[in-house]
Amino acid sequence: KADYTVAENGLGQNGWGAGYLGEYNMISAFVFEVVATFLFMVVILGATGKGAPAAMAGLAIGLALVVIHLVGINVTGVSVNPARSVGPALFVGGTAILQLWLFIVAPIIGAVAAGLLFKTGTLDADA
Repeated sequence: KADYTVAENGLGQNGWGAGYLGEYNMISAFVFEVVATFLFMVVILGATGKGAPAAMAGLAIGLALVVIHLVGINVTGVSVNPARSVGPALFVGGTAILQLWLFIVAPIIGAVAAGLLFKTGTLDADA
């Protein structure tokens, strides 16, 4: 677009608060990112476990990611992956950089929780 500017239109950066998509607060953004990452990692670990049909892993993982995005795009822009958040934040700067911590910390917490769920045997990925 001729009138596009990164400063005004952004670059797909994640965020929360006034002026960002649904204007959810920080707690809502944090909870969403933890829960969404947890659910996504449960699907990944479950779909790639020893007893899971390998031919369906890609479909299960892809559909889970689509559902997570449909539910959460208006909340935070959906990170569930710190690497997905760092690049746009570096290019956009400003608020995106200040809010970047949430999109690193929350997905790590969600992923670790999913890993612990499988490691403790509550859900056995190697069954």
